[in-house]
Amino acid sequence: MQELFDDDCFAIRQAARYVSQIYDRHLAHVGLTITQFSLLGRLRRTGAMTMKQMAEAMRMERTTLVRTVQPLRRNGLVSSDALGADARALTVTITRAGEERLKAGGQHWQAAQAEFEHRFGERRAAALRGELFAVTHDSN
Repeated sequence: MQELFDDDCFAIRQAARYVSQIYDRHLAHVGLTITQFSLLGRLRRTGAMTMKQMAEAMRMERTTLVRTVQPLRRNGLVSSDALGADARALTVTITRAGEERLKAGGQHWQAAQAEFEHRFGERRAAALRGELFAVTHDSN
């Protein structure tokens, strides 16, 4: 049996929770979580997406994505429309209010990024980012 410190999944999840807490603390100033901020950013870059497309792009379970989108929709930061006759196939679009909130969150995201890089080191953070993106890009 492997030791706890040989458990890649546990180490990655623990680090992800730690880093997410940094970003969530900063983004709380504009009423967003890091997941909501990332989702709004993706919608701004790509335009409207179906829930299925977003779940695939963000590597999220659909039910988790629904829980992330609901408060954004309730707060008018995204809108959703049924795609054709299938009411289950929703397209989600960032609204003007969502664009404004995303912009307001940008400085807080930058502060979180700077805090993490200060604690971990800029070069190490860049190397880590590259390795983590390689994990998800190599699995396609």
